[in-house]
Amino acid sequence: MTKEAPSDDFHVFDTTLRDGAQREGINLSIADKLTIARHLDEFGVGFIEGGWPGANPRDTEFFERAQREIDFRHAQLVAFGATCRPGVRAADDPQVVALADSGAPVVTLVAKSHDRHVELALRTTLEENLRMVRDTVTHLRELGRRVFVDCEHFFDGYRAAPDYATGVVRAAHEAGAEVVVLCDTNGGMLPDQVGDIVRAVLAGTGARLGIHAQDDTGCAVANTLAAVDAGATHVQCTANGYGERVGNANLFPVVAALQLKKGRTVLPDGALAEMTRISHAIAEVVNLTPSTHQPYVGTSAFAHKAGLHASAIKVDPDLYQHIAPELVGNSMRMLVSDMAGRASVELKGKELGYDLTGDRELVGRIVARVKEQELRGYSYEAADASFELLLRDEVHGGAPDFFRLESWRAIVEDRPDGTHANEATVRLWAKGERVVATGEGNGPVNALDRALRVALERIFPELARLELVDYKVRILEGRHGTESTTRVLISTSDGSTEWSTVGVADNVIAASWQALGDAYTYGLLRAGVTPSDGAPPRA
Repeated sequence: MTKEAPSDDFHVFDTTLRDGAQREGINLSIADKLTIARHLDEFGVGFIEGGWPGANPRDTEFFERAQREIDFRHAQLVAFGATCRPGVRAADDPQVVALADSGAPVVTLVAKSHDRHVELALRTTLEENLRMVRDTVTHLRELGRRVFVDCEHFFDGYRAAPDYATGVVRAAHEAGAEVVVLCDTNGGMLPDQVGDIVRAVLAGTGARLGIHAQDDTGCAVANTLAAVDAGATHVQCTANGYGERVGNANLFPVVAALQLKKGRTVLPDGALAEMTRISHAIAEVVNLTPSTHQPYVGTSAFAHKAGLHASAIKVDPDLYQHIAPELVGNSMRMLVSDMAGRASVELKGKELGYDLTGDRELVGRIVARVKEQELRGYSYEAADASFELLLRDEVHGGAPDFFRLESWRAIVEDRPDGTHANEATVRLWAKGERVVATGEGNGPVNALDRALRVALERIFPELARLELVDYKVRILEGRHGTESTTRVLISTSDGSTEWSTVGVADNVIAASWQALGDAYTYGLLRAGVTPSDGAPPRA
């Protein structure tokens, strides 16, 4: 069923595919841009700026393919370009022609609004710049295009020469621009400055105004909201705040604040609940790890660690959360650490499927054990699987016993020709059978992992689906130079879910063995394998 789009009274304009793609480390293929465009349309933004047709072949092809391959449900495709060049009629300027030929129903024109930029960058007169704005807007309007004008460096230009900057807005508006966007191109403004200037320009021109904020002061979202409070009805943002230098106003906090804090309907019904998924999906396409601490959509946005917080949340989650995380498709998480109290452990247990309510002795024992382990260097807030194994050990009076180690050994051999050999041997018991296995790998830990797989996969074929997807080592504070404690965190996947485990020892291989053992034990539990009782008794 098609969602009902919000009215044209307020515009959510996304420029991830153009401005966001200017972030260092992002290089989008045409396929990437098409995928992101589909996600943004699904999210319900009103406009998707696809790039600069005519400026490079990739953007030109994107517009051709997007109009053939995407059935836009909510968004209109926007072509970006500049006003005509000095001394050239808009109808005769090849790059203006390319904007019209793109087929995009909407065109955003970037125009100079800072007098010094006109004279030093464009190398033309202030009056000629106004002519360029009027001529290009009028020409594209006559061709049936909706036209928005981005006034580049507007806020800096306004502070330097307010009459001229305002004159550019007026020229665009009078020529037929539907929206004139005030751009904080250098990102140096603060919210009170933005609000004052937007109010003054709105009163002085009568134009419909938009806001485009860069985040160089860390205020892009706040500046965008300040502009809306002052009368702007068009916001330009990028997914996850991607953009040049430190980025642009982040689409997700902006729309969440407008809907949940300001009471404005700016997205279709139900779209906000898809926000976390859309944010992470776009991060995957651009090949950047999602920011765990991003407002609203980060995995830590509703994560609670302190015992005081947990005690309050146990009574009412709203006491330490500004919204219900489900409103934006996120969820609350409890972190277990040495800060944990009884409430933290009870809530985390509930999250993992264990009702610990009323068993004060058990909860107290778990809290004490967590604090003792973390004193030794363990970190359970980043290793939920290891914590669940600890919890099972306390609840059931023993850890799952799929296999029991007899010994392991890892050898690193350096050869005269500069090559290396890494070999590991494990001796263990599983289902009453003693198994000895050897593995070679790229480093001693990889060799140990392969040896463990060789030993166990014949007995537990379910392990073949498991894959180690991340491996982190941290050297904790030591007493005498290299005599330090090592903590290893391993992330494992079964193809549908990931989990993390932790190991701590006085050397990296021993710590890795602990984390590997927990990873495989947890994986077998997830696969529904029954723990073995056929191993020999513990010493």
